[in-house]
Amino acid sequence: MQYKEYGKTGKKVSVIGFGGMRFRKEDYSKSMEKCAAVVRRASELGVNYFDTAPNYCDDKSEEIMGEAFKDMPNPFYVSTKSAIWSEKNADDVRRRIEKSLKRMGLEKITFFNMWCILNLEQYRKVMAPGGPYEGALKAKEEGLIEHIVFSTHCNGEDIETIVNEGYFEGVTLGYNATNFAFRQRGIKAAYEKGLGVVTMNPLGGGIIPQNPEFYSFIKENENDSLVQAALKFNASHKEITVVLPGMGTIEEVEENVKAGENFGEMTEEKLNKMAKMLNESLDALCTGCQYCKGCPKDIEIPKYMDAYNMYILNKENTAISDRLKWHWGMNKEKAAECIECGKCEAQCTQHLPIIERLKYIANI
Repeated sequence: MQYKEYGKTGKKVSVIGFGGMRFRKEDYSKSMEKCAAVVRRASELGVNYFDTAPNYCDDKSEEIMGEAFKDMPNPFYVSTKSAIWSEKNADDVRRRIEKSLKRMGLEKITFFNMWCILNLEQYRKVMAPGGPYEGALKAKEEGLIEHIVFSTHCNGEDIETIVNEGYFEGVTLGYNATNFAFRQRGIKAAYEKGLGVVTMNPLGGGIIPQNPEFYSFIKENENDSLVQAALKFNASHKEITVVLPGMGTIEEVEENVKAGENFGEMTEEKLNKMAKMLNESLDALCTGCQYCKGCPKDIEIPKYMDAYNMYILNKENTAISDRLKWHWGMNKEKAAECIECGKCEAQCTQHLPIIERLKYIANI
């Protein structure tokens, strides 16, 4: 496993991190220990950056981490989060930190994220007097957290604004072989300012390994799986500190960590060559984060957006209906029940036109 300096924090972290959002329900509903064993296996193989959050995996992820941390093979760093929609002020954040520490059996959190900042308006709310940032800053002064960082789905220009204001030591953002041509401004701004850069969604929410022919251009070593190639793609950027795939099984861990053993350096020439192979529409692929769930009409929006991805990739309406029928066991009719309330679009971290896409699906 290779390691990189996390910004100016003095901490050296594994280039492959452990994303704690993909534990399998069939495992944790029966036993935390089975999932905890996955975490410990990652530690055995050299991973030392473990990312979790409240609400991940039916709110079980932090508890799973806590079970694993009782008997970790090697030293480790922990990243967890606090969101403006649930922790609206400094006192809320303090309670969240205390709950997370208790769940994970820790005395301090290494990297504490102001979670899922979607735009500058939301960022200002986080930073307002008495707001979430103030709560995190006080906790840092008391030694409950070490570094205040932020997680974002903002565009590159807004990320640059946040970074340049100088309140954070690191950033977690979406970056992969699908959207890299449209997201470079964010990682470059953070790197130049001396922040650690953690990239989530390195597999594009599963889109990359599900479309091996389209993404074959990212493979430089024929012996690598497409998953490993996608992780190496991110890791090879000098601007990127940690690549953060979600892991739910020991098999996934063992495949992913191999990407952290040897990879080349990403050059501007390589990036430009790859960018020519991409279409701008690919930046609008749904990554499957599922924040859009909770439709008042019970429309399974993530599944419909997944089916629309197939249209973006294939430009064939039949790709939507085939995906719905054969992969999800659904049809298009439910999409027509959308009442255009906008709840899903307000929660979408990528600002996708969900209502428009549902209409399209309903009318194919």
